Amino acid sequence: MKTISLIGSTGSIGTQTLDVCMKHNIKVKALAAKRSVRLLAEQAHKFNAEIVCVFDEDKYNELCGLMTDTDAEVLCGMDGLCKVAELDGIDLFVNSVVGMVGLLPTLKAIEKGRDIALANKETLVAGGIIVMQKAEEKGVKIYPIDSEHSAIFQCLQGNDKKQLNKIILTASGGPFFGKTKAELENVTVEQALNHPNWSMGNKITIDSATLMNKGLEFIEAKWLFGVEPEDIEIVVNRESVLHSAVEFDDYSVIGQLGTPDMKIPIQYALLYPERYECDVNRLSLTDYGTLSFYKPDYETFDCLRACIEAIKKGGAYPCLVNGANEEAVKLFLERRISFLDIGRIVSGILTEFEPMEINTYEDVLKADKAAREYVVRRVSV
Repeated sequence: MKTISLIGSTGSIGTQTLDVCMKHNIKVKALAAKRSVRLLAEQAHKFNAEIVCVFDEDKYNELCGLMTDTDAEVLCGMDGLCKVAELDGIDLFVNSVVGMVGLLPTLKAIEKGRDIALANKETLVAGGIIVMQKAEEKGVKIYPIDSEHSAIFQCLQGNDKKQLNKIILTASGGPFFGKTKAELENVTVEQALNHPNWSMGNKITIDSATLMNKGLEFIEAKWLFGVEPEDIEIVVNRESVLHSAVEFDDYSVIGQLGTPDMKIPIQYALLYPERYECDVNRLSLTDYGTLSFYKPDYETFDCLRACIEAIKKGGAYPCLVNGANEEAVKLFLERRISFLDIGRIVSGILTEFEPMEINTYEDVLKADKAAREYVVRRVSV
């Protein structure tokens, strides 16, 4: 029986992770969430968690009140998240929080030599160079939970990575596939949150609508698999059945297919290298009949183009576009900027900032803060 600790337990990935744990008798030693304390407490009771943490310190007393009938240790804030990440007696640290908050716990887990199942994009987008260097030094394995990166990881099993020629990173195209910029000028929050294939949290769903999510995954793929940006091709598969593929030196292409359900990559990360029955619909290619593939529209979706340019420029640019996007998405959800403003803001980062190096966690925080301040200044003008 494996034992895990999990941060981001009340989100979409977190709740599905716990479903997998329940089905396969995986022990959950610690749980953490941002602010949904009632659901967090329910989860802690259900899994008899030894440690429970809420990131929002204003929710700490409420969580304590909900846990009085247990012996669980109740924590809060970033220190609490890091304690969950560093915990002794776990086989795997699962990071499914959204945003920059996930980076420091990842680094702390690596320092303790904990293997990681990673669904937090910002860990590698903002701090990829330091995360991968430290993971290699400590011999830590990082198992991707994103469906696309899990697919690539699965396709590489049993093959020599040195013979990898190209990564084919698939995208659904989001709810606005085929639209022009003129048609997206008046997009509402509700329209942007209506994803055609996946059920996700608000921030990730907006990122999928702008294709920022695919840009972030492009950056992640570069770090996870040690390839150059030129070795990654993005292909839109509207049905989200081909989750990604790899091309080898002999031009053989191996892909991973399945129904669009996150439990498959979650279970693979938690139980690697074993495969067991998963609570998902089985794929029937004949039911689909046809799978469609298209090139992405880099002209309409500024965020995607900006992410690719950022990783090519290197240094702090990926961190800068990520921070700017987080702040812009927050403003869009608050209805303070338009949908297309997100892409304009993210793209603006690339011309407004001089090159900066990322060598430490503090460098990441500095770049992230600068990006967010840039967004606030720009919107306030």
